[in-house]
Amino acid sequence: MSDFTTLNFFRESSVDSILQKALSGERISKEDATRLYLEGDFLKIQYVARELRHKITPQNFASYTVFRVVNYTNFCNVECSFCSFMDEIGSGKGYVLSKDEILAKMEKAKDLGADQMFLQGGVFPDLSFDYYLDVLTTVKQKFPWMHIRGFSPVELLNMVKITGLALKEVLKNLKQAGLDSVPGAGAEILTDRMRNIISPKKASVEDWVSVMETCHEEGLLGSANIVFGSEETKEEVIEHLFTIRELQDKTKGFLSFIPWTFQPQTKKFKVRKIPTHEYLKVLGISRIFLDNISHIETSVMVLGKGVGQLALFSGADDISSVVIEENVLRSFGLKTEEEAIQFLKSAELTPCRRDFLYNYDKYKNWKPW
Repeated sequence: MSDFTTLNFFRESSVDSILQKALSGERISKEDATRLYLEGDFLKIQYVARELRHKITPQNFASYTVFRVVNYTNFCNVECSFCSFMDEIGSGKGYVLSKDEILAKMEKAKDLGADQMFLQGGVFPDLSFDYYLDVLTTVKQKFPWMHIRGFSPVELLNMVKITGLALKEVLKNLKQAGLDSVPGAGAEILTDRMRNIISPKKASVEDWVSVMETCHEEGLLGSANIVFGSEETKEEVIEHLFTIRELQDKTKGFLSFIPWTFQPQTKKFKVRKIPTHEYLKVLGISRIFLDNISHIETSVMVLGKGVGQLALFSGADDISSVVIEENVLRSFGLKTEEEAIQFLKSAELTPCRRDFLYNYDKYKNWKPW
C-alpha cells in the first residue's frame, strides 16, 4: 500500500477512519457503509477499493469470459415494471424456443469461441418441467464440455410450483440433466419496499435469499448482483449489500458480485440516471463491504467501455464480457474475444480468460498468481 500519510490523504474524520479500518483488514458495518455512500469522498473510496482488489488479484490483471445468452421464452406472468422483453401469456406474440433452435444458437456461439451458455427466460407456467430437463440434456449431449448456467430464483420457484416437488428435488433433477451453476438474477434491489414498487409479483427478499441458499447448499454456485438507479434510497442499496454479505457468510456460494444500473425500457418505470462517479462509488463500496466475495465484475455490456475501464481501477477485476446475444438489455458491450483482449490491453492490463466458476487454467493464457 502506498504511504499517503505525508500527503494528508486521510484526515482526522470519522468517515476516513472507516476507510482506514477497511484497509487494515477489519470488516466495516452496515452503518459504516451507509456513511461512506452518504458522506464518503469518491476518490478515497476508489483508492481503498483498488488497494483491496490488489490484495486478491495482481495490479496489472483483469479477467473476462465468453458466453451466449439463450432466452428460451419471453412469455412471463411476473410483469416487472422495468422490463420490455416479456410478452403477456396468451398474447400470441411471444415465443418458446425449440431444442433444435437452442442447439443452432449454441453451434453459432461455439464458432465464435463461446463454451458457456446462460439460460434464462420468462416465468411461463405452461412450460412443463420436462422442457427444461430436455433442453439441458440435449445441450449436454451435443456439447458435453459446455458449462450451463441458468434459472433465476423466480424461474426456479415456478418449477417448484408446476412440479409439486421440493426445491432441493428440482435442483437435483436440473443438475442431473446438466445444470452447472446459477445466477443471482432477479435481485434488483433486495428490500421489500422496492420490490413492491417495481415487481410486486416477483419473489420476496425472503424467497430470493432462501432459493439462493438452497442452490448453494446443493453445490450450484454463481454470482450476485444489484441493479440500482430508480426509486431506491442509498440506505436500501446498502441493505441489499448487507443481505448478500450475510448469505455469503453462510454459504460461500457467490463467486462474484456485479453492480448494474437500470436502463430505461418502459414508460411506466422511473429511472434515475446514475452519474459515473456514483456508479464507481457504489462499485468501490461493494469491494470494501463485501469482504467475503473475491471478484467484483463491471458490466461493460450495460455501462459501456469508458465506465468499464474506470471501474477496473476502482475495485473491479473483471469485465463480465463477452456476451453473445443479449435481448433483455441494450448492449454497449464487447462482441468478440479479440475485442475484449484489446479493450483490457488498452487499459494496460493483462487479460486472462476465465469461465463462470473462475477457472483460468483451462484456457491458453496464464494465471498470474
